Amino acid sequence: MPERALIINADDLGYDPAITRGILRSMHEGIVSSATFMVNTPYAETAADEARGLSIGLHLNLARGLPVWAAFPSEYLQLGAFSEARVQHLSPDVVEAETLAQLERLDLLLGEPATHVDVHKHLHQHPGVFEGLVRAAHVARLPVRSIHANMRRALRAHGVATNDHFLGATGTEAYWTLERLEQHLATLPEQGVIELMCHPGYTPEAVKSGYSQQREVELATFLHPRAHMALAHLRLKPTGFRVLTGKNAGV
Repeated sequence: MPERALIINADDLGYDPAITRGILRSMHEGIVSSATFMVNTPYAETAADEARGLSIGLHLNLARGLPVWAAFPSEYLQLGAFSEARVQHLSPDVVEAETLAQLERLDLLLGEPATHVDVHKHLHQHPGVFEGLVRAAHVARLPVRSIHANMRRALRAHGVATNDHFLGATGTEAYWTLERLEQHLATLPEQGVIELMCHPGYTPEAVKSGYSQQREVELATFLHPRAHMALAHLRLKPTGFRVLTGKNAGV
């Protein structure tokens, strides 16, 4: 593993066709080096066709849409679909089975395994979700995103690889403006694997999202020549989560 590695990961591939288009553009023309894929949406197959060969992990979705695991217990669903309000009640066994089912679907759609797992809306902050995710990560031998120091320590205590640092958020305003990106790139930690989470995309055309037009601001940020220049100044090439496992670390 290199002394320092930067992963710029775009969440929500497959969530909406317009979001997917923006993410793929940010990877092909911008500085985004990794993405995580929502495999249980109506747009997943098309997204997979367009994302083959890129560094793609699983964006574990327990908040909306249909479960992938055929035996997912109906008492945790609302009208047959995921309910974010009921996620906190999920058992580790259910989370493990659904995570493995989503990973299997990703493998089938992309023709290769996920690079890692992160969780839509960071729902692995719930203890039951965290435990089930850890079990699935062990089975699949995959890294998991940590979003703070306590989660990082807990993952490592369970033998799960994870990033050393985490940057990024969402809100009413776009998080990754060009100025904020330049500031963070100029002050990155000197060591460790750093994940910069982002949400580039075009305004969703099929789903309702609280983070909508903000995605276009982020897309413009990660495409901007100054973003490329900031990375060139660091002499740091963004990579994917396989840097944590040593498998095709440059991908």
